[in-house]
Amino acid sequence: MTSKTILITGASGGIGGALARTYARPGVMLLLWGRDAARLEETAAACRDRGADCVVNSFDLRDIAAQLAHLAAADAATPIDLAIFNAGLGGTPPPDAPAESPDDSRAVAEVNFVAPTVGANAIAAAMAARGHGQIVLIGSIAESYPLPQAPTYVATKAGLRLFAEALGMRLARHGVDVTLVSPGFIDTAMSRKVTEPKPFLISADKAAAIIARGIAARDRTVVVPWQFKVIRALSGLLPRPLLRRVLSI
Repeated sequence: MTSKTILITGASGGIGGALARTYARPGVMLLLWGRDAARLEETAAACRDRGADCVVNSFDLRDIAAQLAHLAAADAATPIDLAIFNAGLGGTPPPDAPAESPDDSRAVAEVNFVAPTVGANAIAAAMAARGHGQIVLIGSIAESYPLPQAPTYVATKAGLRLFAEALGMRLARHGVDVTLVSPGFIDTAMSRKVTEPKPFLISADKAAAIIARGIAARDRTVVVPWQFKVIRALSGLLPRPLLRRVLSI
């Protein structure tokens, strides 16, 4: 691994914490951001035990001004080689509700789309000036499906997918790579709230190892577990009305 300074947002969560532990080793500086200060410290302690240096920062990413200030200060102190925008919100409205609540919808949109796109654009400018770097955006395999159970969630992930592709094209001439990660079902606190079947469920640590390999290879996209890449390709062959009918069951 060539990256020395790594930013991970949502590092107090399942995938974020697992990624932090995966990258933790001597010579690596981990910048761990999240809302849960206690869990951040637990993750940092585990990473320090593996020899990494850690700086934790607990705040709400919906505060965009704060995010930009923290990002500028962190990059000025230790230029960031790899920025992983992992923080995200899930959740579904009650089955009998006609739509999501405006407050919930806004929170999901701000955390899942606004915060990572603003943060990615900010660090992209700094990386481009240095002529190297990598930005990773954690999306979801749900980005490919109009799930009526979570309209705002799937919309934010679909937007993130297109943003990652467009930003990657824009930054290619500056030596900066962009990777989109599209997880399926990973055994985290968020997925445990899902009551529907969770096929091909894998642990957060296993997912993190796969993601890290894709990042190291500078892949444009990483789908984990791999079965969902096949499922997405096959479902793409279905007529849209049939797919909508299946998802509405």
